[in-house]
Amino acid sequence: MRSMHAAAGADDDLTTRARIRDAAVTRFARDGFHRTTVRAIAGDAGVSAALLIHHFGSKEGLRQACDEHVLGWFVGQARAEATTEGLRTVLAQFQADPDRYRLPMDYMARAIMEGTATGAQFVDTMIDETERYVVAGIADGSVQDVADPRAMAVYIAAGSLGLLLAPAHLARSLGVDPDGPDLLRRISMPALQLYTTGFYTDDTVLRLAQESAAATADPADVTDAGPPGRPSRVDGRGGTRVSPAAAPPQGRTRPGAPATTSGEQR
Repeated sequence: MRSMHAAAGADDDLTTRARIRDAAVTRFARDGFHRTTVRAIAGDAGVSAALLIHHFGSKEGLRQACDEHVLGWFVGQARAEATTEGLRTVLAQFQADPDRYRLPMDYMARAIMEGTATGAQFVDTMIDETERYVVAGIADGSVQDVADPRAMAVYIAAGSLGLLLAPAHLARSLGVDPDGPDLLRRISMPALQLYTTGFYTDDTVLRLAQESAAATADPADVTDAGPPGRPSRVDGRGGTRVSPAAAPPQGRTRPGAPATTSGEQR
């Protein structure tokens, strides 16, 4: 009987801890870490400030717990989208209730805008998880091969960061409420269309960029030159160079698809 009461007490303790954490996530996302007080969070959670300190030790300890919770949510979402069934579930949840994504996104945006180590960790994780997705997709054939998966991940993450950090401006451009679900709904389909079918109808712009890069490239930086006109590899993650011998357009598998290369840069 005593063990049953102990287990029930532990469950209550976990529930209280989660309630405090969730109240803190909401407060930190709305008001920022420095402006939010322990007393305000405790009031939102319906507990005393002393109980909050009992669970988390300090306001900083509480923020660390919030960081881990939101970061874990983000990584879980990113990895769920890596499978067809997981992506179907995420898309269904998003279409049904886009607002469920608002709070963690607002929390991440606040951390980034405050210039904290937490914000930097969010950005690094976003890029790392995106690169992981790109590399896995190239390996299983679901994503077009690219010369520089890391740079592609940074580019994709930049779009997500724009949505995180400037929703009011983006919403104004579309004539929708920045605090409602319409912004996410409105831009999700064009974004998926762009990634799926591409934007340009041929590779003219890509060729011009390759030719321009080839004309200004330092020959010492060019390694593993591939077929004419195709990107070449360089060591590290500092970008790619193109083969000095730029060539006429090459075939592509679908409109707007990026030029393909063999292998992958790590």
